[in-house]
Amino acid sequence: MNPALRFGIIGCGVIGPTHAEAIASISDAELVAVSDRDLPRAEKLASRYGATAHADMDEMLARERLDVVCICTPSGYHGQHACAAMRAGAHVIVEKPMEITKEALDEMLEVQRETGVKMAVISQHRFDPASERVHALVEEGAFGRLVLGNAHIPWWRSQAYYDSGAWRGTRGLDGGGILMNQAIHSIDLLAWLMGPVHSIKAYTDTLVHRMETEDVAVCALRFKNGALGTIAATTGAYPGVTTRVEIFGDGGSAIIENDQLGYLHLRREDEVEAGAYGGAPGGKQSTSDTEGSTAADPSAVNTTSHGLQIADMVRAIREDGTPILDGEHARHAVEIILGVYESAQTGKEVLL
Repeated sequence: MNPALRFGIIGCGVIGPTHAEAIASISDAELVAVSDRDLPRAEKLASRYGATAHADMDEMLARERLDVVCICTPSGYHGQHACAAMRAGAHVIVEKPMEITKEALDEMLEVQRETGVKMAVISQHRFDPASERVHALVEEGAFGRLVLGNAHIPWWRSQAYYDSGAWRGTRGLDGGGILMNQAIHSIDLLAWLMGPVHSIKAYTDTLVHRMETEDVAVCALRFKNGALGTIAATTGAYPGVTTRVEIFGDGGSAIIENDQLGYLHLRREDEVEAGAYGGAPGGKQSTSDTEGSTAADPSAVNTTSHGLQIADMVRAIREDGTPILDGEHARHAVEIILGVYESAQTGKEVLL
């Protein structure tokens, strides 16, 4: 039997402990080392899992024999840290977003090709049962002709949240505001379900917080399959409300609310078709409660889906396969967001 894969974590802040807990839930994985420039923070996390703490990332990569490294640092460091880990011979799992510039995205993919290691990018909600079910139905053609896809992310972050880290809400390290940091999960799901985005027309603004980047954004999308869509997102919606990803086609509709399947109705399951004005019976509507969700609390991350995605990387390594969300596929969500920013700045439609 093969020994457990040896994991390391770079960055022990808000999301680092989530990765540590997820790794601990996998029988074929072992957390052996963590690094953070704040050594006491690294030591605190390491002590929970019997790992070794390092203040220097390069020291950890040189001293520890690591199979996989999770990159959990501020977004603008993802490329630098992932490339260092890949050049040290480790596979990498990069927290969202993959990076914040096209140049950094390109460099990461080039280093991956040069080193021959595997790279996965966290988009854990692709592994939620609701997302997987809707995606499978899309692949079957159960929704018919897709016509409209929407992502609504009305979240709340206080000024204290942005003040808690000098990198938060900055262009240089956060890469953006609500879209790049929070809404990217829903944007990735929307494009996964509806297909790649072709063009974007957008507005962004900063209306509630003192920060460099946007805390509200709206945009219209045209997907490559001809369907239309919207993204509406903010961190100024007190106290944080239901997140929704909506998929509509001439053969059915689905709504994912706070990671749960809130509504599903397929035409093929109707005994009697909807009339001229709609309103066919069926489907199931649920009411979601935002308490305990990341809409209001960024630390309220359920580790189950992270664990499934990390287990997928273990599978890919063992089978010499490809992670479900590799770098080539993960970059599209970042390109959509960069397209929104370009459209908002220029006032023009942006083609991807």
